[in-house]
Amino acid sequence: MREELFMAGTGGQGALLAGQVLTQAVLEKGLNVSWYPIYSPEVRGGTTSCAMVITDGHVGSPISGRPTTVILMDARSVQQHIERTAAGGVALVNASLAHEMPPVSDVRIVEVTGTDIAIGLGNERTTNMVMLGAYIGLRPVVTIEELARALEAVLPERHRRFLDLNIRGLQAGLETCQEATDDT
Repeated sequence: MREELFMAGTGGQGALLAGQVLTQAVLEKGLNVSWYPIYSPEVRGGTTSCAMVITDGHVGSPISGRPTTVILMDARSVQQHIERTAAGGVALVNASLAHEMPPVSDVRIVEVTGTDIAIGLGNERTTNMVMLGAYIGLRPVVTIEELARALEAVLPERHRRFLDLNIRGLQAGLETCQEATDDT
């Protein structure tokens, strides 16, 4: 098994936290993983992204030029990164913020209204967990329970009051993605 993942969004959307949570869950499951955060130089409004390689073998390079899955949190990320997706791969797009998809061939685009779902749960900042839950629905490298345990381990003490909300976000994303997959 080998999964190459790239997540991108605007600073503050939680792409890096989502990557850390997934990394922790994968490690606890006994798989090998690399997590490589990438920051733009802007203090506000910049982009953040992370690259991950998840495997039951050797990781090798932590960077993937053509990831098998991309999670794109906003319109700018879609425009900049969707074409990086490997042929036959999946682009998981936050359709609440990205309304126009550039033409790409041989890539399955899965649109999840992540921000709208998070707002419905009570906090827009849960969008990252909704998208991470949706990812697990598409690529079940770990279970939702493993993600919840990893979230508890990774989440800073000052944000523990949001633990249940974030777990609900993971579950909502998973359910939304499973419903979309069942419809196809």
